[in-house]
Amino acid sequence: MSQTTASVAAPKMPSQIPYIIANEGCERFSFYGMRNILTVFLISSLLLSMPESARAGMAKEIFHTFVIGVYFFPLLGGWLADRFFGKYNTVFWLSLVYCAGHACLAMFDDNPRGFYVGLFLIALGSGGIKPLVSSFVGDQFNQSNRSLAQKVFDAFYWIINFGSFFASLLMPIFLKELGASVAFGIPGILMLIATIVFWSGRTKYVHVAPAAKDPHSFLNVVRTALLAKAEGKPRSGLMIAVIGVVAAVIALAQTPTLGLVPAFCLALVTLLGFGGVGTWMQLDRAYGSHPDVTVDGVRSVLRVLVIFALVTPFWSLFDQKASTWVVQANSMTKPSWFQSSQMQALNPMLVMLLIPFNNLILYPLCKRLGFELTALRRMGLGIAFSGVAWIVVGFMQLSMDGGNALSITWQVLPYAILTMGEVLVSTTGLEFAYGQAPLAMKGVIMSFWSLSVTIGNLWVLLADASVKSPAVLEQIKSTGMSSNAFLMFFFAAFALLAALIFGIYAKSYKMLNNYRPT
Repeated sequence: MSQTTASVAAPKMPSQIPYIIANEGCERFSFYGMRNILTVFLISSLLLSMPESARAGMAKEIFHTFVIGVYFFPLLGGWLADRFFGKYNTVFWLSLVYCAGHACLAMFDDNPRGFYVGLFLIALGSGGIKPLVSSFVGDQFNQSNRSLAQKVFDAFYWIINFGSFFASLLMPIFLKELGASVAFGIPGILMLIATIVFWSGRTKYVHVAPAAKDPHSFLNVVRTALLAKAEGKPRSGLMIAVIGVVAAVIALAQTPTLGLVPAFCLALVTLLGFGGVGTWMQLDRAYGSHPDVTVDGVRSVLRVLVIFALVTPFWSLFDQKASTWVVQANSMTKPSWFQSSQMQALNPMLVMLLIPFNNLILYPLCKRLGFELTALRRMGLGIAFSGVAWIVVGFMQLSMDGGNALSITWQVLPYAILTMGEVLVSTTGLEFAYGQAPLAMKGVIMSFWSLSVTIGNLWVLLADASVKSPAVLEQIKSTGMSSNAFLMFFFAAFALLAALIFGIYAKSYKMLNNYRPT
């Protein structure tokens, strides 16, 4: 009897998980396959009409604008899934848009306008499904087997890097030997395979129906909190939110200087920041108009968004390995057969090694020594690791600026440090975001997790724009550093400061368990 009970109680892995994992592996090959050759292709082919000195800067701007789009469109995907179509349908149809984008890259490799349309479609498709696939994984679990969820999220992240490794290793070779059409066409084929695999499991998935229009939704609670009057009390939170609206308009007015995408994102960040603070200040006023559990849920989301905001500097540093680090690698010595962008294969290879190492050795060892690496501790350490990696590349850049020839193998060290930071932040962040999200807002809060990457890339564009100012360039020159080296140390300090603030905030954060009951 006891054996039967034990077997029934033992958590069981959902049988549909392999479909989602296989889909993710193919999709990530397609995404990283095109992403990791994008900067090199722009510099060497699409931007040849520009002066050579301006190509690297423009390629970096296009790359980070594209990444901003990829991580902004999750807001749209999450909203469509949660309110109208459900996660499965939204993922499937946006995957077809994704395939169309790859087709445009392959067909218009010599046509900037057609190529940029392809980048937009990939940003829309990839971004739209990005938060949904990971939260769809979470939907396949309940309270009885949630203990297996972290293992699946780790496997999920492992397969992402499995696809990324081979894409990073092979696509630069295909670009050089077979040309851009083939190099961008192969990822399109993999995306089509990913879509077919995902469709094949349609009858096995747990489908969580989209929520009906809810008078007690997140936005309705926010509106009530900001507009409600309390006798004898000023509406200070509303004033803060109004200031945010004015600041957002001012940000949009900077479009001629910053460009449309950075100005729009800066306006969005301003609205979210000031609106979130204003809502927090007056959230108690929503009690009575909305159920207590819903208002408490909004409070939980706002607390999570602070965590997400503090992670944005990590993404500023991490995503520049495909732009700034590739540009640096172009100036380093290397074998004639080796392409600079192939260094990016180090990142997913190390991830595949570090995930099992951390889970099987590092985390248990720390626990036995009396120091448990909780989710928030991992994330804080990961942000700090990224800062250390950029200190290393900063000193490498100083050496190169001084006339020393450095081998590309020197980049192995910062890649290893940055990858440890990624494992601590990203694998943990996926499960953390899902577990902290109220049941009715899984897709949206996962979208906010993706939005943190958009904001991280926004900081890159703003920093790069600032160093174009003659006054700023003069200040940098007075330090004796090049603008590239200065920015590397600036981003390192940015991440280390964020890690410090993260650690202070994490001490007072109360973890939640918002997995579905059955």
